[in-house]
Amino acid sequence: MIQIFFVVMFAAGMAAIVLGVRYTLHMFQQGSYQYRSYWRYMKTHPAAVLLPFTGVIPLLAYVILRRGLGLGTAAVILGLELLYLLLLTVLYWPRPAKKKLVITARVKRLIVTAAVLYGLMALLLFFLTEGLWWPLLIGLELGAMCSPYMVLLANLINKPLEKGINRYYIRDARRMLKACPGLKIIGITGSYGKTSVKYYLHTLLSARYDVLMTPESFNTPMGVVKTIRGSLKATHEIFLCEMGARHVGDIKEICDIVEPQIGVITSLGYQHLETFKSLDNIVGTKKELFDALPVGAPRFVNGDNEYVKQYRVDQGAVTYGLEEGNAYRAYDLEYSEKGTRFTLQAPDGSREEFTTKLLGEHNVINITGAIAISHELGIPLEKLKIPVRRLEGAPHRLQPIAKGNTIIIDDAYNSNPSGAHMALKTLGMFKGVRVLVTPGMVELGNREDHYNYEFGREAVRYCDYIVLVGRRQTESIQRGVLDTDFDREHFYVAEDLQDAMKYVYGILTNQKLIVLLENDLPDNYL
Repeated sequence: MIQIFFVVMFAAGMAAIVLGVRYTLHMFQQGSYQYRSYWRYMKTHPAAVLLPFTGVIPLLAYVILRRGLGLGTAAVILGLELLYLLLLTVLYWPRPAKKKLVITARVKRLIVTAAVLYGLMALLLFFLTEGLWWPLLIGLELGAMCSPYMVLLANLINKPLEKGINRYYIRDARRMLKACPGLKIIGITGSYGKTSVKYYLHTLLSARYDVLMTPESFNTPMGVVKTIRGSLKATHEIFLCEMGARHVGDIKEICDIVEPQIGVITSLGYQHLETFKSLDNIVGTKKELFDALPVGAPRFVNGDNEYVKQYRVDQGAVTYGLEEGNAYRAYDLEYSEKGTRFTLQAPDGSREEFTTKLLGEHNVINITGAIAISHELGIPLEKLKIPVRRLEGAPHRLQPIAKGNTIIIDDAYNSNPSGAHMALKTLGMFKGVRVLVTPGMVELGNREDHYNYEFGREAVRYCDYIVLVGRRQTESIQRGVLDTDFDREHFYVAEDLQDAMKYVYGILTNQKLIVLLENDLPDNYL
């Protein structure tokens, strides 16, 4: 009977350790293997932090009483330990996730290093304690307690190895770029809009050139390197390189790899303040792209952006936008459910009328930027009319999806104060029952509560229903909505996205249902 009990304990302990390591790897991967992101996650998920430490209770009981353990006392301690291990197993048990754990080469290396650390812990316990079963049970309990931190320690140990591997890949990517001397490299960055401009530019330039672009949001140094090593061919004439950043110096790091000849800054604004700390740092980091360009190289900026003008980033650049004074200006915008019609004027005075199935002023601004770059690279405006008509929205960026009597406006990729404002304005253009579904905005540092509160107050102007996803994350938006006279019967806080959509599809109406999905946080935020 005792042996069976010990076998059950061993199985529970191994399950708690394996699931704990897997759980931590999943959350760590979603935070891009950044310690800062994982600490933030731990602060907002106290159960994942505090529950492992409750194992100290049976562990201390064993240490204190180990000299005179009676059968009854031992049974109580063993029972507490089994309960503890079972609770951890439940806590770490895999649940449906928006983004699953991907077993990459880096994850495999982390698993191997963590296994070695556990092996060393086991050897140490056998040397320091007597017997077989008690050291084994203590080891299982300690292992379960340490599982969230064993992955972090393994990552720290592997850091020199990861840097060495990355250096090799970077050198190989540089070698491949040097083997294509005729390749024109266009760097694209911005607080928002960079992915959309990249997609639009790829469509327009492909009318004349063989174009490679970084796929999806491969905008980190290693994402760019992976694109080059996996997709660059000798026939490519233009490389559209999206450059993302969360820290000062991130853009410079990518520029040092690809050495762009043309630069585009699509916007400047408050985003990733959790890591940047200030708008000055954001602007300085985006300007790293222009600083890396050769003297006299073409540079393009969104001339409508208030911070582009405030920080004089438009000096010496080709500007584009909707406002007068821009080198490339779109005007006379007309909206319908089929899309947008607008006229564009170039610096030489030529003008053309364009139509696109895309909606929203910000989309027109981004399209204008893509037209400006394409035109400066030698494509006449009239040759761009058909490509503009064919433009598809970048995935999850105000992408309209018709489903019967329902139109989903999918803006789920990311959100920032300016983008959220534009998304609400786009929602307001539609006739029907307008519904906002959102978990709010994140990574805005100490301004996060302020911007989410204002987001809630502004949403009231455009929405018939407001559905928030997640109770804890949306508290500031809730206050913003509830501080108005918005109909409480049309306001709902859902546990998760599935619960939110169940509520949305339960709305009874004879009109079209227009649903804006604004942001979709990964699992480590909810």
